[in-house]
Amino acid sequence: MTRKTIVLSANSDWNIANFRSGLIRALRGAGYELVVVAPQDPAADARMRELEIEQIPIRIERSGLNPLEDLKLLLRYRILLKRIRPVAYLGYTIKPNVYGSWASASLGIPAIPNVSGLGTAFIRNGPLQQIVTRLYRIGFRRAPAVFFQNDEDRRLFVERQLVRSEQTRLLPGSGVDLDHFSAAPQAGGPATFLLVGRLLRDKGIGEFVEAARLLRDELPEARFQLLGPIDEGNRTAITRRELDSWVDDGLVEYLGATDDVRPFIAGATAIVLPSYREGLPRSLLEGAAMERPLIATDVPGCRDVVENGANGYLCIVRDASSLAGAMKRLAELPAERRIAMGRQGRRMVEERFSEEIVIRAYLDVLATLNPV
Repeated sequence: MTRKTIVLSANSDWNIANFRSGLIRALRGAGYELVVVAPQDPAADARMRELEIEQIPIRIERSGLNPLEDLKLLLRYRILLKRIRPVAYLGYTIKPNVYGSWASASLGIPAIPNVSGLGTAFIRNGPLQQIVTRLYRIGFRRAPAVFFQNDEDRRLFVERQLVRSEQTRLLPGSGVDLDHFSAAPQAGGPATFLLVGRLLRDKGIGEFVEAARLLRDELPEARFQLLGPIDEGNRTAITRRELDSWVDDGLVEYLGATDDVRPFIAGATAIVLPSYREGLPRSLLEGAAMERPLIATDVPGCRDVVENGANGYLCIVRDASSLAGAMKRLAELPAERRIAMGRQGRRMVEERFSEEIVIRAYLDVLATLNPV
């Protein structure tokens, strides 16, 4: 029997362990052998061991702009893929998408990149956007399929001729395991607003903190919590000093990072994400799955998950006053209305964002490749 190997690559094995474990189990069940090519993050060690998957570490400077280093990365991918000879390459995050897909194409290996968000390069216009645009166009040229997590990102790539329309497929994010993220009763007590994600300015962390400042007098008992890693390697990262000053001023609570967000979601009144742009935000999907109302900015990705007034509220991007208004409005709702919002969110996830939809989409594309 021919050995069928698939390579999965991201800018961290944490990304694979946390967002692709269901897909990995499904691919293995379909008869594929799997190899993860990614920088190793100690925070993912336990989950990677549970997955019992072969790992090959690779060095990726996630925020680096050095052309020589990126050329070295392209060559590293090509050497690894030439040795492994997988039947398909599955890419996640920008550099693995671009350089892994590029190396795969040079070897005749089908690459299936997943555009989970456009990142800083597209949020902040400038020379960097032009460079990244050119790299996407080259990297994705021969891909049999390119997955997107919202239709606005998909249309943008088609309009800029980074992909052909017939290449594109839509996914409901990375999907939610509805058994793992089961409904949890909403707790009573003061309103607790939880933001889950990497502590980056582009996630709207600054607006979240400013909204907490604006609401200090109007909602004196409300709690504002941040859960997620400090990512100082990112160009838009919040520094530890900034975070400590906010905590010292009593504006927010920092809960650190975790491998299991469920207890924190269960303790929250609402999940908040004032991001500048998203692919399809997992924190909102997981919060909705656990029947929590959502508050997010009216931007691509977020508005795919939040139906204003139905399962939460949308606010204006980069506008702390608008965010504060949405928080105050939700905090002042009767408990039964917040519960109804949460249940509506759970129904939406069940109908549109189940992990099973994502798995089926990947298996369908792989079945069309007919590897020799």
